[in-house]
Amino acid sequence: MSDQTRKMGVVFAASEAVPFVKTGGLGDVAGSLPAALQREGCDVRVILPKYGCIPEEYTSKVTHIADFYVPLSWRNVWCGIDELELDGVKYEFVDNQDYFNRDHPYGYFDDGERFAFFSKAVTEALQYLPDFTPDILHVNDWHSALSPVFLREFYNGLPLYDNVKTVLTVHNLKFQGQFSEFVLNDILGMAHIPAAASQLTCGPDAINFMKGGACYSDALTTVSPSYAQEIQDPFFGEHLDDVFRRRSDVLSGILNGIDYKLWDPAADKKIAANFSAKDFANKAKCKEALQKEFGLDVDPLRPLVVMIGRLTKQKGLDLVNYAMDEIVGRTIQVAILGTGDKNFEDSLSYFAWKYPGKVGFRAAFDNDLSHRMYAGADMLLMPSLFEPCGLSQIIAMRYGTLPVVRETGGLRDSVAAYNEFTGEGTGFSFANFNASEMKDTLFYAAEVFWNNHDAWTKIQRQAMEADFSWDRSAEQYVNVYKGLHPEIEVKPESEVAPEPEPAPAVKVAEKKAEDEKAKAAAAKAEAEKKAAEAKAKLEAEKAEAAKKAAAEKAKLEAAKREAERKAAATKAEAEKKAAAAKAEAEKKAAEAKAKLEAEKAEAAKKAAAAKAEAEKKAAAEKAKLEAAKREAERKAAAAKAEAEKKAAEAKAKLEAEKAEAAKKAAAAKAEAEKKAAAEKAKLEAAKKAAAPKPAPKPAPKPAPKPAAKPAPKPAAKAAPKPKTKKKGSK
Repeated sequence: MSDQTRKMGVVFAASEAVPFVKTGGLGDVAGSLPAALQREGCDVRVILPKYGCIPEEYTSKVTHIADFYVPLSWRNVWCGIDELELDGVKYEFVDNQDYFNRDHPYGYFDDGERFAFFSKAVTEALQYLPDFTPDILHVNDWHSALSPVFLREFYNGLPLYDNVKTVLTVHNLKFQGQFSEFVLNDILGMAHIPAAASQLTCGPDAINFMKGGACYSDALTTVSPSYAQEIQDPFFGEHLDDVFRRRSDVLSGILNGIDYKLWDPAADKKIAANFSAKDFANKAKCKEALQKEFGLDVDPLRPLVVMIGRLTKQKGLDLVNYAMDEIVGRTIQVAILGTGDKNFEDSLSYFAWKYPGKVGFRAAFDNDLSHRMYAGADMLLMPSLFEPCGLSQIIAMRYGTLPVVRETGGLRDSVAAYNEFTGEGTGFSFANFNASEMKDTLFYAAEVFWNNHDAWTKIQRQAMEADFSWDRSAEQYVNVYKGLHPEIEVKPESEVAPEPEPAPAVKVAEKKAEDEKAKAAAAKAEAEKKAAEAKAKLEAEKAEAAKKAAAEKAKLEAAKREAERKAAATKAEAEKKAAAAKAEAEKKAAEAKAKLEAEKAEAAKKAAAAKAEAEKKAAAEKAKLEAAKREAERKAAAAKAEAEKKAAEAKAKLEAEKAEAAKKAAAAKAEAEKKAAAEKAKLEAAKKAAAPKPAPKPAPKPAPKPAAKPAPKPAAKAAPKPKTKKKGSK
C-alpha cells in the first residue's frame, strides 16, 4: 500500500490510560483520544506499562506478541509486549515485573530508572509490532519523554526509525521528572554524548526528562492554546520557559475533550434522573437528591456550588477558605469532593461543621458521586492559579452546571464568559487570582440565578450544546501529524467509501421471472407503504395530540416554576432585606462596641500615661538622691584620705625627729667616751709620775705605744617611711 493510501501509523505512549489505570487527566486523554484518532483515519497503538494494579479482567485477556532485551547503559533488561484490543483500539503493555508489578504507578525511589526503561522499551518495541508501520511516536509528559531522545541518539540511521517523527504533549509542566546526574551515565548511558548531556542537564547535579523530550521532539503540544502561550513565560514556565520560547515555532495548544458516551446526562445511570439540553426539567430532581446526600437544606431556590478535584493551592483553595464565610452569608450552598493538602481538608471540615445545612465536604475520590455532583449542582467553582486544561469545567457544562472560573490556561479557552447584553456565554469568569474578584463573580452569577431565570436557562442550554468531543481534538492532532508527514493522506473513516461489490451474473432465462417477482414485490411494497403512511399519519396525529398535551403540561410547569421563582425571588429579597437589617443592626452594635472600646482604650491610655509620668518623676527623685549619696560618700572618702595623709606626714616627721635625736645622743655619747678615755690616760700618766724611782737598771727597750682608740661612728640617720595612699583618697 502506498504512502498516499495507507493509514498513518501512530504509537501513543503514556504512563496511564482509562480504564486500566488512572491518577489524573493524562489517563482520561490516553483512554479517549486514540479511539478518536482512529475515527480520523489513523492506525493507532497505545503503549503503556503493565502495572500490577491493572484489574485482572484486562490482564487475563492479553496476548503475548513479543519479548526482547532493552539495552540500558551497562545492563540488558528483559521486556515483554502483551496486546489487548478494546473497543477497536489495540493496547500494547510493556511487561517487566521488577519495574511495574507494584501497587501504584508512581512514587518509588527508582522512578527514574523505571520510566527510563519504559521510554527505551517504547522505542525498541516499534520494530516488534506486527502488521504495523510507525510514522508518529506521540509521547506524553516526562514518563515517556526520553523516547525521542533515545530514538535520535541510538536508532538514527535505521530505515524504520528514520521514518518516525516525534510529538511530545505537555499535560502539566509542574511535573518534569528531575533526577540525579548519576542517572545520565549509569542508567541512560548518555554521559559521553555531548548533545544529549547538555540538553538533559538542568543544573549542576541534576537532569530533566521533560527538558530532553522538549529539546528532541519534532513537534510540541500542550492541552490548551492558552497554556502553550503561558509556559513561555517565567511565571508558568517552571524554569523551562526558555526552551519553549526557543521552540515556539513547533509549539501549539490543543484543548482536551471528554468522552460523550461516558458523560451523558441523557443516559447516565449514576444520576438521580436523566435530562438533556432540550429538556432539563429533571435537573431539579438531581439537585434535590444531591442536597439530601450532602445533608444540605433542600431548597431549589438556593444556588448550589460544587468543587471536585485535588485540594491544593493550584486549585485556588486558599481563595475559597478566605471567602467561605461571605459566600455562605449570601445564602449560597457549597458542596466539595476531593482529597489533597491536609490544611485544606481540615479547613473544609471546619466549615462543614460551622455551617450545617449550608456546607458539605467529602474527603475522598468517588467517581459515582462526582457524576451526581455535576448533574445536581447549579455552578462549579474553579479559581485555579494555573490550569493546563481542566476537565471538570467541560464536564460541568455538559450537565448544565455553569462554571465560575479564573481566566487561565484551558479555563480561558473552554468557558465563554456570560455577556448580559448579547446573551452569549457558557459560564462566568474573573481575571486575577484574587479572593475578592472570585466572590464578586460568584455573587454576580447568583444574582442571575435568582433574578433572570430565562437568561440562566439560556446559558445552561448554550453550555450543554458546546462541542468538546474528542473528535474535534483528534482532528487538530491529525493536522499536527500531517505537518510532519505531508506525504501521507489521512481520511476519516466516515469519508472512506466502501468498494462496490460486483453484480451477480443473471441468466437470460431467469431475467423475466425476476422481473415478475420484482413487480410483485413492488406492488407489495406499495401496499405496505400506503399502510405505513396511514399508520404514520395516525401516529403523527397521536404525536401531535401528545405534543399539545405536553406543551400544555410544559406551559403549566413553566408557570409553576415561574411562580416558584417569583416566590423564591420574593423570599430571597425578604431574606436579603432581613439580612441587610440584621447587618445594619450588627454594624451599629459593632460601632457602639467599637466606640466603647475606643473610650476604654483612651482612658487606659491616659491612666498609663499618668502612671508613666509618676514613675518617671519617682525615678528622677531616686536618681537625685542616689547622686547626693554618692557625692557625700565621695567627700567623706576624700576627707578620710586627707586625714590619713596628714597623720602619715606627722608620723614621718616624728620618726625623723627621733632619728635626729638618736643621732645626736650617739654623737654625744661618743664624745663623752672619748673624753673619759683621755682623762683615764691622763690619770694613768700622773700615777706613774708620782711613784718612787727604783735603782737604776739597764734600761729596757721602750714598749710600743698603744694605738689610739678610734672614735665611735655616729649612728646612721633613719630613712623616712614611704607614705601609704589609702583607698578612697585622691
